[in-house]
Amino acid sequence: MNVLVAGAHGKVGQHIVDVLDRSDHDVTAMVRTDSYASDIAEYDAETVVADLTEDVSHAVQDHDAIVFAAGSSGEDVEGVDRDGAIRMIEAAEEHGVDRFVMLSAMNADDPESSPDALEDYLIAKQEADERLQASELTYTIVRPGALIDEPATGEIRAAAKLGRGEITRADVARTLVAALDIEETYGKTFEILAGDAPIETALEHPTEEE
Repeated sequence: MNVLVAGAHGKVGQHIVDVLDRSDHDVTAMVRTDSYASDIAEYDAETVVADLTEDVSHAVQDHDAIVFAAGSSGEDVEGVDRDGAIRMIEAAEEHGVDRFVMLSAMNADDPESSPDALEDYLIAKQEADERLQASELTYTIVRPGALIDEPATGEIRAAAKLGRGEITRADVARTLVAALDIEETYGKTFEILAGDAPIETALEHPTEEE
């Protein structure tokens, strides 16, 4: 597949581009400004400049799949984390990009139960997730726990609901890329944490609750 990575300049996004660069897929890295393109020049990836607060149709067209890993780091949760994601979903619908893998966040299904500092962000993620779930796209929504910068382990836990925990950004990236081709993840929303099952195994045999 020709895969567009939205948020390719971010910490998880760069891991995603790296994984795709070593896969059988072709990858296009979507970045917000030209200055970000040099940071991913080491990868064999096309780059496209597009701002999620504006029209993104030119970036989306001619792709088979989108991995959405963009975020505002709390600076514009409505404009980027919610509206930007929805803008990307609508562009995918318009341009016939059927496969859509969304990086969400744990507790996006229950923002009110989270700390006040996270509530607005999680509400934005919830509304974006709900728009994707209501679409006719072949979607997967992945909600990781707390993100840490450690080497990938290649092993996770995956379930509809999990308790609190951590997972490496590198393993989140591997999970998002692996999900592209695993039919058991189609139309599913689940949480992930560090675990002891190989990523592909965990995604092929997800549990409803844990």
